[in-house]
Amino acid sequence: MQFQVPQFIETEDRIVGPLTLKQFLYVAAGGALCFALFFFLQTVPWILLAFIIMSASVAMAFIQVNGRPLAVTLSAALVYYWQPRFYIWQKEEKEQKLPDMPAQHAPSPLASAKSLIENLREQLNTSKNPLPQREKKIGPSILDQVKSSKERFEMMRKITGEREMARRIDYR
Repeated sequence: MQFQVPQFIETEDRIVGPLTLKQFLYVAAGGALCFALFFFLQTVPWILLAFIIMSASVAMAFIQVNGRPLAVTLSAALVYYWQPRFYIWQKEEKEQKLPDMPAQHAPSPLASAKSLIENLREQLNTSKNPLPQREKKIGPSILDQVKSSKERFEMMRKITGEREMARRIDYR
């Protein structure tokens, strides 16, 4: 059993000569408005207003912006300008500084404990060496294990700049 698959579903049908229904309605509405204004205005203002109305109706019928009809683009622009917009940003967090304390002549036990804690914090932040009884040593790395094995491996750099470990094979 064969079925006919519809093609060109994106294109609109030409109904009135070379015009689609939407194009015809835009041009006909502009023409009808100009015709109605002919009876209410004098000749010179009517010509100017008819030129503006017909230009707008022809533009709405035929001009496309980025593949979208001008009417859709104008409606999107109007919605954008009339709707409220929300601007969201992240508030910058400021460092909280400790309040300045008056200088004391004799160090108190609390001040010495505080200095020990600050010293430990500084060591944790800046030291590369493990602190005793707090961190475990990392076992031998893969590179050390490879070096100790009988096979030879080399670090290769690809054209893209990536590094890759590869086994070296000598065919001599």
